[in-house]
Amino acid sequence: MKFIKKVGLLVGAMAISFSAMAEEITIGYQGMFNPYKLIIDEKMLEKQLGVTINWRRFDSGAKAMTALASGSVDITSAGSSPIAAAVSNGVQAELFWILENIGDAEAMVVRDGSGIMKPSDLKGKTIAVPFVSTTHFHTMFALEQFGIKTDEVKLLNMQPSAIYAAWQRGDIDAAFIWDPVLGQIKQSGHVLITSKTLSSWGKPTFDGLVANKKFAATHKQFLEDFVKIIASVDKQYNESKASFAADSPIAKAISKVTGGDVSTVPEVMALYEYPPLKEQASCVWLGCGDKSGAVASLKATSEFLLDQKKISGLKDNYAEYVNSEYVEAAMK
Repeated sequence: MKFIKKVGLLVGAMAISFSAMAEEITIGYQGMFNPYKLIIDEKMLEKQLGVTINWRRFDSGAKAMTALASGSVDITSAGSSPIAAAVSNGVQAELFWILENIGDAEAMVVRDGSGIMKPSDLKGKTIAVPFVSTTHFHTMFALEQFGIKTDEVKLLNMQPSAIYAAWQRGDIDAAFIWDPVLGQIKQSGHVLITSKTLSSWGKPTFDGLVANKKFAATHKQFLEDFVKIIASVDKQYNESKASFAADSPIAKAISKVTGGDVSTVPEVMALYEYPPLKEQASCVWLGCGDKSGAVASLKATSEFLLDQKKISGLKDNYAEYVNSEYVEAAMK
């Protein structure tokens, strides 16, 4: 495969030096559609870095961050809301890569026939969302912007698979969720608002990769090499985005790893943005210390979580939980 060879050449030299470690690392992931799934499917870390990877799938970032806190995973993907909740509650973790700017890839969908045609129609309706998730954060922000009090709706805490089952039974009127469930419920519903719109109103969200701080301190070379591989796969997608199709290796890998319908992958991925290395290292995301976009997002999200009584307090400096050194090193 031409692409795999290309990535292999890029990191081949580092693989030789790293392979001697023969280490076992546990990495958590979720079902979002992103180029990262090619790394999982093709076992790129295992082949190129000479390590054993135990991949663990989680239905939500909250569960993933709980696993990171317990030490059962070394690295995991999670949304900005569960990351903020975890570090605010004392979990020693650091964000080192933005997997995706969520954009339109998370949305509130309302059921056809529910009578919800405009935001005010949500009053008295049942809305499902995974609590302490990016969609929970945006659900509450959306209700606030719509002028709807939380006691004027019935908000249910549900994991993605439970949301789809409840939707099929007709138990819920709306849900704020991501793919593949988002695509499934869109078939009998319509989008009321997306995270891209809510982000433009001043509350951005993202999905990122976080590492246990103790693990990161002793695996700096691995994390730098990991970042190089992710950046290469993202670059491949970004450069072919205009012609990206369901028969591409990335689309097939996403379908295989997530269980999603491969025919929907191109449309879903177009909803996300996958920041390249230079943007990752900039003030927009990981760079610039306490002035970084990621730090601002974690702080704003934590303030929301405190208001929701999901955390006990705020940290003085969220920059302690964002580390740009690996993307900066990968650019050299």
